[in-house]
Amino acid sequence: MLIGHIEGATRKLGRPRGWNEARHGKLATLPIRDEVVNGVNEMVSAWIPTPDEIARIEAGAPIYLRITGRQHPPVLLSVGDPPA
Repeated sequence: MLIGHIEGATRKLGRPRGWNEARHGKLATLPIRDEVVNGVNEMVSAWIPTPDEIARIEAGAPIYLRITGRQHPPVLLSVGDPPA
């Protein structure tokens, strides 16, 4: 998946403190939009599947969410609107 532009981005997330690129791999900057839902801040990012990923999804392949660390935060995957 490619990092997409999220409309109304409020900030960009970079590498976490202590991230060692040589050891852990390269990270790109992730634009996010902060939204408050029921009094809780949510960070929304956009991801664009590549043509190969689209073909695999259409063939029934699952979409995986990978979280770094040992605690799993509350997450949600959804589908946005197609580009205009």
